[in-house]
Amino acid sequence: MDSTPSGVRIATRESRLAMTQTEMVSAALRERHPGLRVEVVGMTTKGDRVLDRPLAQVGGKGLFVKELEQAMLDGRADIAVHSMKDVPMEVPREFSIVTFGEREQPADAFVSNRYASMAALPAGAIVGTSSLRRECQLRSRYPRLEFRALRGNVNTRLAKLDAGDYDAIILAVAGLKRLGFESRIRDTLGETIPAIAQGILAVEFRRERDDLAKLFAAFEHAPTACAARAERALGLVVEGSCEVPVGALATVHGDELRIDAFIGMPDGTRIVRQGASGRCADAQSLGERLGERLLEAGGREILRQLSKVAS
Repeated sequence: MDSTPSGVRIATRESRLAMTQTEMVSAALRERHPGLRVEVVGMTTKGDRVLDRPLAQVGGKGLFVKELEQAMLDGRADIAVHSMKDVPMEVPREFSIVTFGEREQPADAFVSNRYASMAALPAGAIVGTSSLRRECQLRSRYPRLEFRALRGNVNTRLAKLDAGDYDAIILAVAGLKRLGFESRIRDTLGETIPAIAQGILAVEFRRERDDLAKLFAAFEHAPTACAARAERALGLVVEGSCEVPVGALATVHGDELRIDAFIGMPDGTRIVRQGASGRCADAQSLGERLGERLLEAGGREILRQLSKVAS
């Protein structure tokens, strides 16, 4: 018996990037299932509305997904499409989350109208980023630069750069490429470990929906799913969120997996890095063990210091 649903309603943020990513999922569904009705349910989340403060100060990355989850619980939508890096490490038990397709390039991008790279920026140059993870790593490497908060969608951030508010801004390569802004990338930052699951598309649905689980299993790219399991397992151990500068990158070659990660202080004064290798079959346990090693190597003390500052 065919368990494919007759239609799928997709909850998504209304930013241009979120809508573009949702259209990628919609197009793939229609191509594989020509008779499937696909409806987009656009929503504005709290994370999109509150732009005057850093995300870490207003509730973290969960602000981008909670209202989409509520739409699914209320029966207004069947699935939600996310950038997986925006999904909290702990997903509510009512939901399942799966990767969709192959990972886009996970690196951070250097974007500037005047300078070719981070190293080319003069002392005192203003760099815009909304990420404590990026700021931590870049402050450590480039202490002569000034870092300022930058919120808003990709188009808004680019407009602020073009208006002269910043000498350079740091964005995800994946978002720029998906929006057709690849030409704005002056350099990719090999010196920064990206956000957990950066460049990975995710689909979330109610756990009870076996028909949706079967539908989206066909779109899973095995190396991407392996990397996501390892990185998110590490993030859960080290409390990876917008409030804590944490990054991880898993690279997959066949059945083998390599994961590198860090945790640090926002001002870049202390950074702990660790790496591990193993098999994709052990991706989750590998990520968990590496997370514990990060904590033992100094990460637990960093978390303790950040907790004191927050209180």
